[in-house]
Amino acid sequence: MIHLHGARRSTAFPGLTHHAGTRPQVLAGPLAGRPGGPVTRGIDIVVSAVLLVLLGPLMLVIAGLVRATSPGPALFRQVRVGYQGHEFVMLKFRSMYASCGDEVHRDFVVRMLQGGDPRRDCDDRLYKLGGDRRVTPLGRILRSTSVDELPQLVNVLRGEMALVGPRPALAWEVKLYQPHHHERFSVKPGITGLWQVSGRSRLTMTQALELDVEYARRRSVLLDLRILLKTLPAVLPSGAAR
Repeated sequence: MIHLHGARRSTAFPGLTHHAGTRPQVLAGPLAGRPGGPVTRGIDIVVSAVLLVLLGPLMLVIAGLVRATSPGPALFRQVRVGYQGHEFVMLKFRSMYASCGDEVHRDFVVRMLQGGDPRRDCDDRLYKLGGDRRVTPLGRILRSTSVDELPQLVNVLRGEMALVGPRPALAWEVKLYQPHHHERFSVKPGITGLWQVSGRSRLTMTQALELDVEYARRRSVLLDLRILLKTLPAVLPSGAAR
């Protein structure tokens, strides 16, 4: 059985203000306060529910393989920052060895956000370090095909995420954002998004954040459908995920 923690609220991120008894507020933006209309939410519920039913057997097999090929749980749970600064527990299939630290990844991201380009020291990927020994052999396959993100359909069904939206952010990353980047919190984070179909791993982190802001400003049902249609080619190993 999957145990999920309830969403929590952030109280100390730059660009977010919090008043007693109220929700954190994002810096004013064109879509501030609009997590998505009923049409978008309806699509999210129907599509995520149908995919969970259809892909359920495959997900059970993957969970078994993750448990069988390396010690540890099948699911990786991590607190992320979502709509209006609310924190929630994001789910993924575990692709790393259990109990691995995040120091290497954190240093990599911090250097990118501060204007450096540590990709020159490894490969040309945004959030994926070349030759990362923390990743299991099975995990490399799951990541290259984005299958590790299938459990996030549960997050979508619960209303913590959407099918389309900005990448779910880590709390320590948010503290390094520029003020206008906080507009990305005016919409729910998504499994896929504009950044993923516009270059994905080839983008710098700043470019990805700018695309998140652009999505928050332009969001529409039509744009979401276009992004969904472009997602499969983008995540194939021969595409931007390579």
